[in-house]
Amino acid sequence: MTDISAAEHLSAALAEMFRTAEVGDLLTDDVFLDGNPPLWRFQLQGIEAFAEWYNSYAPNGMDDVTVVRTVPTATGFVAELTERVHDGEREITGRKMILCTVSDGRISELTVYCSGDWDEELRGRHAAEAPMLRP
Repeated sequence: MTDISAAEHLSAALAEMFRTAEVGDLLTDDVFLDGNPPLWRFQLQGIEAFAEWYNSYAPNGMDDVTVVRTVPTATGFVAELTERVHDGEREITGRKMILCTVSDGRISELTVYCSGDWDEELRGRHAAEAPMLRP
């Protein structure tokens, strides 16, 4: 897939899926996930396994998921996402890079690299110790 508009459409649909926690028909029935959060790695396969995992992680989805950029690849696309959710009294943020393989217009594989969940304390420490030059 080298078509930027198709990649951007699927990337936006992926962000919407994470926002709403509704898997819909974006993913293939045998979708494969290779998850890489900080200090861990896990894999799962199948639409039901994916939905079960995501609903255990974010049962109500996220308050906000933003596509920072989408880059088409020969077999799909790479999406960079930021996310924000209020977890009770705390606001949690995170960043993800997701390498997606697309088959027949649906995502069949996702390799996800995640920054982890950042609370206010970690965001404050980060701002003090490693200020960003770009957003």
